[in-house]
Amino acid sequence: MSESTMYPQFRLGESRFDQGSFYGRLRHFLDVIDPRTLFVSESHLNKCVKLLEHYKDGTLPTGVTNAQLWEAQKVKQAIFHPDTGEKIPMPFRMSGYIPFGTPVVVGLLLPSQTLASTIFWQWLNQSHNACVNYCNRNASKSTGMSKFFQGYLGAVSSAVMIAVGLNVLIQRAERFSPATRLLVQRFIPFPAVASANVCNVLLMRHSELSEGISVLDEHGNIVATSKLAARRAVLETAMTRVVLPMPILVLPPMLMAMLESLSQTKLRVTDCHDDIS
Repeated sequence: MSESTMYPQFRLGESRFDQGSFYGRLRHFLDVIDPRTLFVSESHLNKCVKLLEHYKDGTLPTGVTNAQLWEAQKVKQAIFHPDTGEKIPMPFRMSGYIPFGTPVVVGLLLPSQTLASTIFWQWLNQSHNACVNYCNRNASKSTGMSKFFQGYLGAVSSAVMIAVGLNVLIQRAERFSPATRLLVQRFIPFPAVASANVCNVLLMRHSELSEGISVLDEHGNIVATSKLAARRAVLETAMTRVVLPMPILVLPPMLMAMLESLSQTKLRVTDCHDDIS
C-alpha cells in the first residue's frame, strides 16, 4: 500500500478515513482509541501543535508530508479538548479508555463477589466513566460543577442499585440450581454496567439536552444552537456505552461456560472409561 493511499491529502479538522463507509468509521475510531498517544513526550506534542499552526497559517516548511500532518493532528486531538483547548487527564482520554478501564472490568468479573466488592467495583467503574464523559463532553456550552456532581452521584447510585438489586434477585431465585445461579451471576455485570452507563451519560450531559449544543459549518464557524443535535449526540453516545462493554462483559462468561462444559464432559468420559476398565 502506497503512502498516498495510507495518508491522503491532509484536511485540517477532518478524519483521515472515509466516513461514508463502515470500514472508514471503524478505522477512525480505532485511531481515536490508539493507546500509543498516551506516551507522547511533551516535546513531540509541542512539535505537533506548531506543525498544525504552520499549516493553518500557510507557513508550512518544505518537505513536510501528509503522514506527518495526519500524525500531528491525531496526537493533538488525542490530548487536547477540542472546545476548551485544555489537556485531558491521561486516564480520561479516549485513548486511555481501554488501558485504564481494563483493570476495572477484571474487577467486575471476579468470581464470588461480596456485597462490598460489588459496590466498590461498580462505584469505581462508574466514577471512571463519569470522568471520561465529563472530560470529553461538548464544552461549547459551559456546565457548572454542581451539575457535574449531581450527575455523578445519580450515575453511581443507579449503577450500585442495579448491580446489587440483580445480585439479590438471583440469590433469592429458588428455582435456580447452584450451578445455574453461578452461571447467571457471571452475566450480571453487563446489564448492570450497560444500564448504569446510559444513566451516566443522560445525567452527566442533561444540560446539553435542555440548552442544546453549538452547530458548526464546514469552516468551523458556529451557525446555531440545536437541541435536536444535542439529543442525537447524547443518544448515540448512550448507545455506544451499551455496545462497548459487550465484548469484555459478555464474551468471557460465555467462553468460561463453554470451557467448563467441555471440561465436565471430558471428566464424565474419563470416569466412564475408568469404570469399564
